[in-house]
Amino acid sequence: MNTIYINGLGNVSPQRTAGNASFPDEHIVYGSNRLGCIEPNYRDFISPDNLRRMGRLIKMGVASARICLADANCAMPDAIITGTGLGCLEDTEKFLTAMVTNKEEFLTPTSFIQSTHNTVSAQIALLLKCYNYNFTYVHRGWSFESALTDAMVQLMNGRAGTVLAGGMDELTNNSFRILERLGHLRRTPVNNSELFNSQSKGTIAGEGSAFFLLSRSASPSSYAILGDVCTFNLRAGKRPLLQILGAFMEKSGLKPADIDLIIGGMNGDLHTDQVFGELIGSAGNTGIAAWKHLSGEYMTSSAFGLWLASMIMKHQKIPAYAWYKKGIERPIGNILIYNHYRDLNHSFILIRKP
Repeated sequence: MNTIYINGLGNVSPQRTAGNASFPDEHIVYGSNRLGCIEPNYRDFISPDNLRRMGRLIKMGVASARICLADANCAMPDAIITGTGLGCLEDTEKFLTAMVTNKEEFLTPTSFIQSTHNTVSAQIALLLKCYNYNFTYVHRGWSFESALTDAMVQLMNGRAGTVLAGGMDELTNNSFRILERLGHLRRTPVNNSELFNSQSKGTIAGEGSAFFLLSRSASPSSYAILGDVCTFNLRAGKRPLLQILGAFMEKSGLKPADIDLIIGGMNGDLHTDQVFGELIGSAGNTGIAAWKHLSGEYMTSSAFGLWLASMIMKHQKIPAYAWYKKGIERPIGNILIYNHYRDLNHSFILIRKP
């Protein structure tokens, strides 16, 4: 199998993650159950003429994609593949609101055009003048993992030498209220740095856009090797989590004991975090890190998790604010990312030291 390298990163998130030279010195502390992105100066990445016509998620996606390409010193990828759970919600809401308000008359097409889920990948392609393979996956909690899997297929089959892959979702006032009403979010504000110390029903909402430049060729600045991606549903199958993990590791030529760090998608929800107990209990002295207290919960938050893992692998350092349970300090050669969304869409992502 061809080796796939992560050669570039770009991440717009509720933390100061836009630069990849080092980890942010400190994490941003929020005293609410809603984490919004710290957005860069978009004029550094998008012309004013294009900027005024773009929705917020499109701006975030284009900026993080261009940060990633610059980080990898790549002018033109051979493919652009993205994943999003809900797409451009803000533009969708604008169009639907105008449709009701104007009684389905005198509607401007911009919001409708930009409400489609593939708008971000299309805008990136238009700005780059990239006419190569372009695809967007909308598979709820598996959206980003599906994009990664397709990227691996394109690279391993020789159809592409470099792939720009990313995951993104945005949070709006309406979507926040709906999630809160459904009981998915905490009813009272919570300090995100204390999220795991105050477990109760619900979590904190988040958003973000993270891109990765994947290549069949290593570079002096390669972050990690993308080993494998696995998606599964625990409710549909009869195999326990550790059995699925064992088969996943065996496929990669490793044993669970070879994992030097586990990065888990715990989100502080008393009910949905229970599934992590089996994995944490079997980890022994292996350290466990987390990311959802930094990014919040959203359908493609595993993209933030992969960004965190890639940074840890390159810098061989785990920031203090990312620890969930400390283990024995050792060189980090293999990192396992385990995530699930609402205990429905489960996934493993394995990265290795280049």
